[in-house]
Amino acid sequence: MTKALVTGITGQDGSYLAEFLLSKGYDVYGMVRRTSTINFDRIRHIQDRVTLVQGDLLDEVSMIHLLREIRPDEVYNLAAQSFIPTSFKQPVLTGEFTALGVTRLLDAIRIVDPEVRFYQASSSEMFGKVVETPQTEKTPFYPRSPYGVAKLYGHWITVNYREAYNLFASSGILFNHESPRRGLEFVTHKVTHHVAKIKLGMADRLPLGNLDAKRDWGFAPDYVEAMWMILQQPGPDDFVVATGLTHSVRYLCEVAFSYVGLNWEDYVFINPTDIRPADVDLLIGDASKARTILGWQPRVSFEEMIRIMVDADTEALQQGENALAYLRA
Repeated sequence: MTKALVTGITGQDGSYLAEFLLSKGYDVYGMVRRTSTINFDRIRHIQDRVTLVQGDLLDEVSMIHLLREIRPDEVYNLAAQSFIPTSFKQPVLTGEFTALGVTRLLDAIRIVDPEVRFYQASSSEMFGKVVETPQTEKTPFYPRSPYGVAKLYGHWITVNYREAYNLFASSGILFNHESPRRGLEFVTHKVTHHVAKIKLGMADRLPLGNLDAKRDWGFAPDYVEAMWMILQQPGPDDFVVATGLTHSVRYLCEVAFSYVGLNWEDYVFINPTDIRPADVDLLIGDASKARTILGWQPRVSFEEMIRIMVDADTEALQQGENALAYLRA
């Protein structure tokens, strides 16, 4: 039985990846930090089928012990401080987890078992102030947030360890991907959650920031399959994973509100505190390499994804969930 260690297993991607690996017959281990605020709700339905182990990206020794104990065949590093506004308020902490944490994990693999296959969750935010459109694996990077800078460090240290130590270390440069399990602080889920509340008479306004920002949004379950495909290749490499389509936050609002028969302009207002110090205006990925080499392609459209999220939020609120607490990061 193939063993996989997943960091960030309690997050959106980690929970979907764990489900996917279990469906493939994997023995799945999930690394969690020893804190009093761990939220297991996203993996509650599979918690009896995965093994949760304690470790911390801030502590290389803990990861060395984990690797020696588990002896995984594959390691998926999905853990990070991933909320961009928080990265502006806590840039050093973001760097410790999202940048240096990758180095600690790679170094632990180098020490314990260089044969482990390693996946790094890179991000389209590394492209930032884009110098070409669409973005490919060869597009120069220009991050516009401490999160993007930290992700770029994690990406390049993965390349460095691959070349310096001959590790099977690959990165998926994933563009935005969403689902009902997305944290409520992210704009897609913030919108669908408020739409559900407004439709149910539980709210009357939706505060947002830059409505003109455009993103390449896909469906998270589609994207975790690409992660697995990347580690099944004969050799390590980096892949852009994206839909190749871009939509604005304004269009996101149009789709979500119109789905429940409402006009978004009656409810959305610009909140100055939601404006970032530096923003990324346009991201759109070219996943030709992933389609050609991996055979990967997205299945769920943007509009269908937003409808799925609105339905899930509406159902949860109707069932009396405590403001979708089970979806919070």
